[in-house]
Amino acid sequence: MDTIAAIATGEGIGAVGIVRVSGPLAHGLMEAVFTEKSGRVVSDFESRKLYYGTLTDGAGAVLDHCLCTVSRAPWSYTGEDTAELQCHGSPFGLSAVLAALFRAGARQARPGEFTQRAFLNGKLDLTQAEAVIDLICAETVQAAQNAAGQLGGAVSGRTGAIYDGLRDILAHFHAVVDYPDEDVEPFELQAYGEILAGYVSELRRLRATFGRGQILTCGVPTAILGRPNVGKSSLLNALLGYERAIVTDLPGTTRDTLEERVQLGETLLRLIDTAGVRETLDPVERQGVCRALASAEGADLVLAVFDGSRPLEAGDFEVLELAKKAPRALGVISKSDLPLVLDAEPIRAGLAQVVTLSAKTAAGFDDLAEAVAGFFAEDAAIPVGQVLTNPRHVDVVGRALVHLEASLAAMEFGVTPDAVLTELEGAMAALGELSGRTVSLDVTARIFERFCVGK
Repeated sequence: MDTIAAIATGEGIGAVGIVRVSGPLAHGLMEAVFTEKSGRVVSDFESRKLYYGTLTDGAGAVLDHCLCTVSRAPWSYTGEDTAELQCHGSPFGLSAVLAALFRAGARQARPGEFTQRAFLNGKLDLTQAEAVIDLICAETVQAAQNAAGQLGGAVSGRTGAIYDGLRDILAHFHAVVDYPDEDVEPFELQAYGEILAGYVSELRRLRATFGRGQILTCGVPTAILGRPNVGKSSLLNALLGYERAIVTDLPGTTRDTLEERVQLGETLLRLIDTAGVRETLDPVERQGVCRALASAEGADLVLAVFDGSRPLEAGDFEVLELAKKAPRALGVISKSDLPLVLDAEPIRAGLAQVVTLSAKTAAGFDDLAEAVAGFFAEDAAIPVGQVLTNPRHVDVVGRALVHLEASLAAMEFGVTPDAVLTELEGAMAALGELSGRTVSLDVTARIFERFCVGK
């Protein structure tokens, strides 16, 4: 196995930069470039302790004064001998350190190769390994917590228990068939019916968490809908904290959809600002209105915006009717910093939730965040780490579920045990793909391609 090295911190200048090494030559290579202050050699370092010393290019030129730590196989992240340098965060200095390690015999690590080695050496299963990149890419606290839970084995534990249970059923059957003269308890397939039904229910619950998972990772598709000049773009800009959309007093300024992601309270939204809904002869604006209507139809949440400083108009009622058709809709009465003229009763009668706010002063934004969070309160109750966020996981769970449901159906029809057990073997194979017990090399290669270098 080659010894690999990479810069493990992000690009750009930082207070600290980390260089990571893993493989059979890790400690020897580190001795070639790092000298501990008291003269202790790297091979004598205690595992997982920091040592201060001088870092050179291997030829005597000093590159940095930094910290070094080592871990020994198999008690390391990768399961191999590893070493790590905590240097000052100069990109040029870190590159020089890496070049020195290459000259000493290391090679550049590929994206995700450290975590891939952890998987291959049994330190992580595949679901946990995938959680590493999800944790790195998390855009909200909730997404990070869920990824951390998966890294700790929350999903693996649930599906692993089912995998082991199926294995025990198959082992019992084959023990009876292969060793008829042994004192083995008779195999009665119907005795396992309740257990299999429980596995089906468990996998159905797990698969159903994917909707929440998409919210955590991608955000809620949210259309900001309203007639021209009611404050849609001002709301978008206020939520983002910068001027993303052009705001003028002229109606029809927004002619296309603008999409941005923003965290509102604890909810990640994929906001889509749309053209004002109205009848227009302008062909460009008319196309924008069509896109606005399409965005509303495809959104999971519609923020229907109404100008609180003006009476309701015909266009407002059209927006209200469109909002009612959405899976979730929230009425937003804007411009609360101006005298209230609008009669809100028709809006409150049509929509379950209505908030009043000002994009200019940010008044009412806490109410907006609370109202949006309320739409997803039930999903938020799913235990941390047990929310599926990866389409591969959903596919695998779905295939295992098909096999288990087929096995129960076969039992009801009274088919022979071997036919039922074939379905159970199919379910086991699918669940094995989830953890990596039966996964193919090309699948693992595609998974680790998502990773960054150094992780």
